[in-house]
Parts: sequence; C-alpha cells; structure tokens
Amino acid sequence: MAFHGIPHKITISILGMSKQQYRSEMGIMSDILNVTMDGGVHGVIVSAISRRANLSHYAVLDKCEKLVTAGLVDTRREDRNRLYSVTEKGIQFFKEFERFQTLVQSLNLRY
Repeated sequence: MAFHGIPHKITISILGMSKQQYRSEMGIMSDILNVTMDGGVHGVIVSAISRRANLSHYAVLDKCEKLVTAGLVDTRREDRNRLYSVTEKGIQFFKEFERFQTLVQSLNLRY
C-alpha cells in the first residue's frame, strides 16, 4: 500500500526517524536539581530554572513544589522573586541518580 506514492514500509521508516525523545519526569527533576546546585546557597529564580531546564514557568513551579515536598529543594522569597536552592538531601539524590543513569546507559536500556 502506498501513501502519496511512497511505499508504506518506507513511510514508517521515515516517520520513525523523526520521533522525538522526551525526558522522563525523573530526568526533568534531575535537570532542575542540577540548575539549583549551580545556584549554590544563593538560590535560583524560576525564570532561570525555566530557561536552563527548558521548561515552562508553570512546569518549573509544579516540579519545584514536588522537590520541596520531598525535601530535595528549599524555597524562599526575596523581594518579588521566589528562589530555589538544593538541600544536602537533594545533592545526594542527584549523585545517586547520575550513577543510575550511567548504569542504565551502559546497559543500553531506556527508562
């Protein structure tokens, strides 16, 4: 069967190459932790996290709230900004998650 004159088998192959890889929620959380670690004790504002983690403002707020609840990130207000900084627990989690990612990649697995 043809799709606009292209054999069906080739169409599937072409479509398969354009598939986009999406980050898992854990990957997104890891990216946010990485950005907050770079901010050190001073913390990082939402717009900086959004830009560096490639997430919308609202996605950052949602994910950061989960990280705060888990004790991996602290938050505080400074003037009109909300700042996020990683906790010691967050640093340990990030390191363990990096080890996990390395292991998964070495086994050629997707998670």
